Amino acid sequence: MVLISIIITLLYLVLIGSFVIGFDKVPVFKLKDIKAKTTFSVIIPFRNEAENLPHLLASIDALAYPNHLYEIIFVDDESDDESVDIIMRFLTNVRNDIKVISNKRVSNSPKKDAITTAISQARNDWIITTDADCILPKYWLDSFDECIQTTTSKCIVAPVTFHAKSGFLNRFQLLDMLSLQGATIGGFGIKKPFLCNGANFAYQKALFIELNGFDGNKNIASGDDIFLLEKAVKKHPKNLNYLKCEQAIVTTNAQPNWKALKAQRIRWAAKTSAYNNLFGKLTGVMVFLMNALIMSLLPWVLLYVFGIKIFIYLLIIKFSIDYLLIFKSATFFNQKQVLSTYVFGFLLYPFFSVYIAFVSLFKGYKWKGRDFKK
Repeated sequence: MVLISIIITLLYLVLIGSFVIGFDKVPVFKLKDIKAKTTFSVIIPFRNEAENLPHLLASIDALAYPNHLYEIIFVDDESDDESVDIIMRFLTNVRNDIKVISNKRVSNSPKKDAITTAISQARNDWIITTDADCILPKYWLDSFDECIQTTTSKCIVAPVTFHAKSGFLNRFQLLDMLSLQGATIGGFGIKKPFLCNGANFAYQKALFIELNGFDGNKNIASGDDIFLLEKAVKKHPKNLNYLKCEQAIVTTNAQPNWKALKAQRIRWAAKTSAYNNLFGKLTGVMVFLMNALIMSLLPWVLLYVFGIKIFIYLLIIKFSIDYLLIFKSATFFNQKQVLSTYVFGFLLYPFFSVYIAFVSLFKGYKWKGRDFKK
């Protein structure tokens, strides 16, 4: 048992350590005030987002990018609240090219259908997806434009974080998000991209068509971002970039309660078995094994069957390498204040993550008021 524990811990150390090293290999992208020329079609699927849309629309109104170079396509996925009315009232006061269309359902994935529906009507060369509960930074499109003009990108993954709010639940989720973003950036840094977030994801319309869109995984409700990234990695590995730019950071809301968080994480976990990226699968397995090891060893330590010194050493290794990755991510996102909750989050996370992994094997989930089976 001791040897297995040491092997798992060392492999985990190497894995997370590679993300730490990779994080610094992705350079920070600085805007240089290049003349804008890229045309974008921003796609925003929504369903019953009346509470969040005013904040998103205000951030759209504040975008600095030239209006004639982008359009925004809202895709209504059968909302039964005031979402559409809120958008339509906004349209009467702006000059931007914005429209609302209805989702055309053809699969088990409402969001994939919404994006596909919008792309079929999109006029511009580049697609950017985001969510209705997000807030976009002023120079959001400018940062994508300069990245496109200065690289050979066909697909661009960009930063997402949660709004920093008080309360342990929000801080716990923020720490987890920073960890995911750290792994995302680190993966790009070691030339093994395997994560992205559809709340801030861009790709050429031609690439989407070339990859046959979401064909092959429409039976899975979520995963519109990662499954498309996996295809792009296989087809154009040298034309992917992470936009590590402060002006590109999109902020969104953490889940409001533990029940909603549980449903969200079960949804995330449910799609992992369908991943085609071997490195992504191995990373998921390694992270699970490390958290399961910590949780399973605890009772043996309390019963004096497993040495407490070895257990403490394992904890210290995990604690330290996790902290280093989250610290780098928190520094980039300017959210280092959340690190004060790190100790409590670290102690809870192994139990939470193993529980979610176990439950996701047998249970479906609810998303936007709809039930989905495993």
